[in-house]
Amino acid sequence: MRYLALIRLDPARMPEEGPGDDLIAKVNEIIEEMTKAGVLLDTAGLRPVEEGTRIRQAGGVQTVVDGPYTESKEIIGGYMVLQTRSPEEATEWASRFLRVHGPEWDIEVEVRQLDGQN
Repeated sequence: MRYLALIRLDPARMPEEGPGDDLIAKVNEIIEEMTKAGVLLDTAGLRPVEEGTRIRQAGGVQTVVDGPYTESKEIIGGYMVLQTRSPEEATEWASRFLRVHGPEWDIEVEVRQLDGQN
């Protein structure tokens, strides 16, 4: 089964300096472990919201807004595509990914199975 893990964070509740060298090393270690285990199919962080565009449709009318989005309380900061034997295994890998972040990070991962996958 394949899963999409969306990494969400509140930009107002993250360290101002961003991820330090220690966190980057820990993230790289868990990514390497996931890759060697054959679980991680793809992953990436996303560019800042200031560089993004949102397209919203309501009542058949589209509105295009360039970042930053002042109303954003949380953003998607990255993603992982996982291939595991069960939802529990996908959840455990996502949990392990979160554990490498220290208490200064207010971060969550939403894990959802990709539709049409066995």
